[in-house]
Amino acid sequence: MATTTTTTTTAMTTTVTTTDSALLQLIWLASPALPVGAFSYSEGLEAAVDSGRVHDEASAGTWLQDQLLLAQARSELPAAAAAWLAWDTHDVDRLATLNTWVLATRESTEFRLQTEQAGRSLADWLRQRGPDDDARLATLRALAPSPAWPVALALAAWRSGAPPRAALLAMAFGWAENMVQAAVKAVPLGQSAGQRLLGRLAAAIPAAVDEALLHDDHTRQAFTPMLAILSAQHEAQYSRLFRS
Repeated sequence: MATTTTTTTTAMTTTVTTTDSALLQLIWLASPALPVGAFSYSEGLEAAVDSGRVHDEASAGTWLQDQLLLAQARSELPAAAAAWLAWDTHDVDRLATLNTWVLATRESTEFRLQTEQAGRSLADWLRQRGPDDDARLATLRALAPSPAWPVALALAAWRSGAPPRAALLAMAFGWAENMVQAAVKAVPLGQSAGQRLLGRLAAAIPAAVDEALLHDDHTRQAFTPMLAILSAQHEAQYSRLFRS
């Protein structure tokens, strides 16, 4: 049963449950407004558009769904699930191992810089909202050479009080929303097409999360060689809207 607190105002009495609080925190973490720079990355999509592999709504939908199932569900999401469990027990050695693994498995300079920049930004965001003596936050900020995005997001999700599956659903939806917006800008697509893409990804997210939770020991690694090649090519692409 969720713990409840009651707040009385002149207008009404409102009951707030911890479940409500956790849900709102997850919505916040999934929001494109979260100041971690996610909107500035296309994760190889812009290079896929430049090469002609993605050129319309159908090809963008196929590309993003493949990326969800072949990359996110096999790398980012399992790493975040494993990190959530490590934050729960504050297993410092396990967290350092996970962080090193995430950084080592970024296939391009752009992907490595993205996870480091987003991880540092989220760590700073958490610092502004936590006590100065927060031991877990100190552990996060001490991860070398930088906190990785899935590890940092796992701490934010753990602090919300949400269970791992809900945390991964929010993480995956936040990724999907950012990627759809990248497709709308880069292909380009209309807003209605973007909403259809988001609906397609949202329908696939629960199964992707369940797949990730089967391997939350991060023993599997995504194998997406074309995504890695396109990311590397994007680093030297003549005209770019996005940082990756």
